[in-house]
Amino acid sequence: ENGCWDLFLRFLLGLSLESNQTLLQGLLRKTVSSSDINQETAAYIKQKIRENPSPEKSINLFHCLNELNDRSLQQEVQTYLNITGVSRLSGVSLSAAQWSALVFVLLNSQQDLDEFKLRKYDRSEECLLRLLPVIKPSRKIDLSSCYITQKGWSALISALRSNPSHLTELNLSHNTPGDSGVKLLSALLEDPHCKLKKLRLCGCSIGEEGCAALISALRSNPSHLTELNLRGNTPGDSGVKLLSALLEDPHCKLEKLELYNCSIGEEGCAALISALRSNPSHLTELNLSYNTPGDSGVKLLSALLEDPHCKLKKLRLWDCSIGEEGWSALISALRSNPSHLTELNLSCNKPGDSGVKLVSALLEDPHCKLKKLWLSYCSIGEEGCAALISALRSNPSHLTELYLIGNTPGDSGVKLRSALLKNPHCKLKKLLI
Repeated sequence: ENGCWDLFLRFLLGLSLESNQTLLQGLLRKTVSSSDINQETAAYIKQKIRENPSPEKSINLFHCLNELNDRSLQQEVQTYLNITGVSRLSGVSLSAAQWSALVFVLLNSQQDLDEFKLRKYDRSEECLLRLLPVIKPSRKIDLSSCYITQKGWSALISALRSNPSHLTELNLSHNTPGDSGVKLLSALLEDPHCKLKKLRLCGCSIGEEGCAALISALRSNPSHLTELNLRGNTPGDSGVKLLSALLEDPHCKLEKLELYNCSIGEEGCAALISALRSNPSHLTELNLSYNTPGDSGVKLLSALLEDPHCKLKKLRLWDCSIGEEGWSALISALRSNPSHLTELNLSCNKPGDSGVKLVSALLEDPHCKLKKLWLSYCSIGEEGCAALISALRSNPSHLTELYLIGNTPGDSGVKLRSALLKNPHCKLKKLLI
């Protein structure tokens, strides 16, 4: 049970080699030639490996082969590992013994096993199940877009629960665990030994029920998670209200929150912003793109942005149905607390030239530290573009990326490019009009 007999067996096998007996000839009264016996022993061990024992037994058997200097099975799979690029095992049919050899080679190679990406080998559930012994000790695990079913999901979570303290990053995006799979994951997250910092669950078919289980688990163990990505799920307003309770927890240390396309309306947005206002000092990145907070939701968000304790650096509100009223409140809030924000995405809203003039006033502020600004498809005409030119000429030293695709700036767009590029203080690296 504690592995002592395994070590003793490996010691005896190593002792059977003539080269090792020579080193110990002062201690051994009599040595014998055992090459034939060793070959028979190696053949017996290989047969046991082919019987597909548990991963732990298989790995120990490979250690035994190593002691006998027999690396034939390892050499069989090394060819596949030498292939560069992704999916190096795609279409390859490996025997059970070869899979075991692959696991042993990976666990004992000089490669850094700190980060495991399944797509390096094969995006299949069989590959996932076979490589669980390699996945288990990894700190960063990326299984995104790997067609994991309920069977694979269950086996994965079981393996991770046996060693939860190592894991710091987990990416399960674009699989289909559904609510039942997320409940299994929640059991891992509520383990007090779990130290997960980054969790990505984009496009995982998580509904209200799964979201409730997930948030309940995170609330029971909230102090480690710094990044949560729920992009493309459907928690709705009720799920976001549960998330808000987590954000209100003073032990919550979330820094990055991704809620792109999560079916959040005005009610959910109100709960979310209320929670963030009660605990505003940690969050640095917020993505609410492709939701429908409306002007009322954006006004609440503006109140958060005015808070001097708010440390938001990146804010994405792409396609959030922001009208003139919400736009005005948002820019006013950013002007009152402009020194933290470095990235702002307001693309696919309809501020028009009047709204862009407000943005221009923000850009003119010497305390404004914006580096990246997205205003694509914002109905900006020549007048709005002219206001941008004026603002950027008065404070050109911070902005490095500006996106104005899908607008109608006319000749002003050409003037904008020319005026900025001629300015020696201009730091723009990307200007897309």
